[in-house]
Amino acid sequence: MTERKPGPGGGVQSLQRAFELLEGLADTGGEASLSELATTTGLPMPTIHRLIRTLLTLGYVRQNSNRRYALGSRLIRLGEGASRQFGTWARPYLAELVEQVGETANLAVLERDEVVYVAQVPSTHSMRMFTEVGRRLLPHGTGVGKAMLSQVPPEEVRELLHRTGMPAYTPHTHTEPEELLEHLRGIAAQGFALDESEQELGVRCIAVPLADTPVPAAVSVSGPEGRLTKEAVDHLAPLVQRTAEQLSAHLAEADLEFGA
Repeated sequence: MTERKPGPGGGVQSLQRAFELLEGLADTGGEASLSELATTTGLPMPTIHRLIRTLLTLGYVRQNSNRRYALGSRLIRLGEGASRQFGTWARPYLAELVEQVGETANLAVLERDEVVYVAQVPSTHSMRMFTEVGRRLLPHGTGVGKAMLSQVPPEEVRELLHRTGMPAYTPHTHTEPEELLEHLRGIAAQGFALDESEQELGVRCIAVPLADTPVPAAVSVSGPEGRLTKEAVDHLAPLVQRTAEQLSAHLAEADLEFGA
């Protein structure tokens, strides 16, 4: 029987390296050559060959017609399941935020270059914002998307925008990369993003990124501009920031408990 070599923290080294390889693929935009993976991960080429063969067999990696490797479709089910669980434990925090601000609260993550809404607690107002859980949007035109991009290095943002394009959802949507990057610097400085009729006319959104999460994530509140006024932003933004801090702390505690 072959002895498995323990990795850092007592884990199995081959398993750790397989995940490093998958994360390396994700970091390159989801597709890479073997040499690019070697550069990204620092793993020896023989190890990469061996792991790629296993991941191909299992369906977690696929080989494209250009002979480059990409993330496999079998990962989708895992990602969707993790997103659902993420949304489930976040709902109590979102419900508390709705009680405080009186508007709909959302939690979203950045997945495969898109914003994915994983949880929502609606406002009690008859006129309220509703975004279906699971809905996908491009990040440049949403408050949560801009909040998350404000935490991403500028060159990575440029690469993402090159892949997705910047279509206009409304006349107020940012459609120029360098203009958006300047806007993101302001968001990072103030600690929250505003969507002012950029995704949907007549709607304002306050969004705050979560800190130190495995994937970019953000929490937001959204409502009609008539209720969620510019004046209201000053006292509502700190409440959204507090919820983001609570969610980030919850995730950090969960990681510590798992690693204990």
